[in-house]
Amino acid sequence: MLKSATESIDPISVSPIEVTSPRSPRTPRGKSNSNKGSPVKHGRHSQSGRDGHPSKGGSGGKGTWGGLLDSEGGYYLDPNDPNYDSSEENYPITPSKTSVDLEEFKKKATVIVEEYFATDDIMSTANELRDLGWPAFHYYFVKKLVSIAMDRHDKEKEMAAVLLSTLYAEIINPPQVYKGFCKLVGSSDDLSVDIPDAVDVLAVFIARAVVDDILPPAFLTKQMASLPKDSKGIEVIRRAEKSYLSAPLHSETILRRWGGSKNTTVEEVKNKINDLLIEYIASGDKAEACRCIKDLKVPFFHHEIVKRVLILAMERQTAEALILDFLKVASEEGLINASQISKGFNRLIDTIDDLSLDIPNARDLLQSLISKAASEGWLCASSLKSLHFRREKQVEDSTIKLFKTKATSIIQEYFLTGDIIEVINSLESENLSPSTPLNAIFIKKLITLAMDRKNREKEMASVLLSSLCFPAEDIVTGFVMLIESAEDTALDIPAIVEDLAMFLARAVVDEVLAPLHLDEIGNQCEGQDSIGSKVLRLARSLLGARLSGERILRCWGGGGSNRTGWEIDDVKDKIGKLLEEYDSGGDLREACRCIKELGMPFFHHEVVKKALVTVMEKKNERLWGLLEECYSVGLITPNQMMKGFGRVADSVDDLVLDVPDVEKQFAIYVERAKKEGWLDPSFSAGKSGCAVENGFCS
Repeated sequence: MLKSATESIDPISVSPIEVTSPRSPRTPRGKSNSNKGSPVKHGRHSQSGRDGHPSKGGSGGKGTWGGLLDSEGGYYLDPNDPNYDSSEENYPITPSKTSVDLEEFKKKATVIVEEYFATDDIMSTANELRDLGWPAFHYYFVKKLVSIAMDRHDKEKEMAAVLLSTLYAEIINPPQVYKGFCKLVGSSDDLSVDIPDAVDVLAVFIARAVVDDILPPAFLTKQMASLPKDSKGIEVIRRAEKSYLSAPLHSETILRRWGGSKNTTVEEVKNKINDLLIEYIASGDKAEACRCIKDLKVPFFHHEIVKRVLILAMERQTAEALILDFLKVASEEGLINASQISKGFNRLIDTIDDLSLDIPNARDLLQSLISKAASEGWLCASSLKSLHFRREKQVEDSTIKLFKTKATSIIQEYFLTGDIIEVINSLESENLSPSTPLNAIFIKKLITLAMDRKNREKEMASVLLSSLCFPAEDIVTGFVMLIESAEDTALDIPAIVEDLAMFLARAVVDEVLAPLHLDEIGNQCEGQDSIGSKVLRLARSLLGARLSGERILRCWGGGGSNRTGWEIDDVKDKIGKLLEEYDSGGDLREACRCIKELGMPFFHHEVVKKALVTVMEKKNERLWGLLEECYSVGLITPNQMMKGFGRVADSVDDLVLDVPDVEKQFAIYVERAKKEGWLDPSFSAGKSGCAVENGFCS
């Protein structure tokens, strides 16, 4: 039975001793060479004494075509061949240098990956990969790192994700990261053989890479178009897109999938940075300070170190030289890279007006520090923002500064106790007028503190916001302030886009803001790619989704406590019972109180619908009076009223079976509602045409 050359000999693994000339054929498999070890010239004519007739296998004889499978294994050049080209003599059949280099890189890359999982030393791994060279092969490092981590515990998976995020652009070029993930997706079928949950794990890695901004979202679309329809790679891409990247609050979920953000909080890292800097000023030991920074293992957060070092230098001017010397050493040793240094300076420039309240000459001191750092060569001054004085931004007076301190204390106490009444009393004791800039400042502080905490505090913040009864313009101003400072806040809270969009959507659902207020807030955004624009787009998307009200209300657990919110059927049942009780002679105030205590203002359209249907069925207008009262006290908003009437309009065809004259009655009540100011004059008694969720057609 014949065997192909590719089955018998791998051309890449042939040694230079075995083949020394283009005219030197490989020794036939199973035959020994009497001249083994010495270069022997072989022509097309046999020198073995055998005749040229075909062998038993039917190939290989003189003047024959040879075996069908011998095209690669028996290639050589014959000067007597009419197609002979002497230029081919310059290309010996030896392994390519690229193949040899790649094989060597693969071995060393595997060792680096295993050492990293054993030591968890990011800096050492980065240095080893840089020293290894061959940046064109870094895609293999990405593939090897992820594929090994996929078969390990969550700890190694998180370590791999953090390492990729750290090495991205600094050590591994973005195209190499992209290519590495392409290779991983392409080998999904092979990975699934050894790793049963390979599809899900690789989907999380891809989603994490998108969240960490090391893979563009377009990666998913391009891979879907290029992969075979029945491959595991298609399953991976679909899982990443639908199960992870499309989920609400996906960034936070993905980042915590393997326990990444649970181990060390931002606040803990900041405290450690403060401690090591204070210890450094006391001891002056640069080596120890650098070691402590390495131990933090947060190279992406080194800008915070730079910022705090600069503030210390301005506060303790006698130690300025010592402090700047530390930054210089950290920069020269590559511990803090140029990008993090520039980011730290820029963060301080953005907050220089606030800092001037504590350090009157902060602007001049910072300008002096910039000049010194640039002259010493460890800061690129051209990469910094302008430090000129902005006249339009007035320095806050002592009253606002004092209020900020008190507001922080009030909010922190609220997060501990959950006592809304106490918060309201505390704010009243500050003699706040019905509309004041301090309201907006309180809202900004409330949401900022909540975004840096758990879902419990986020839910409590939303509940408090809906209970404060601040004027809408103050709430709008508060959100505008949040968006204006989003670039800085994002450095401490990576998921700010998702969190702030959810707070904004929740405010609309809770009727704290009207949908039109989103346009007013959007006008303050600088550009389509700004964080503010992203927040607005995401908020509108959340509000326009089907059943968005229920989903948004439950995004953080619902109700400001441990309960997860009512089921919709439960709410409908409660609404039906309270309307039935009131229609049977119940108290008007009690009915209004029950509606309010449902805690679901986004679902008040159900009250309108059920009340209106009952009025038309029983021809009893007692419930119409309840709607009048609810509207007059602001319990049911125009948006919910219009939505309720719209739902009745959509169900007229069904109602006509029980109430034959329902169309005539409904038209009459629509006109009455327009005269009362409940409905817009353009509202039609016909079918509404589209479902409206929180002011948005879905």
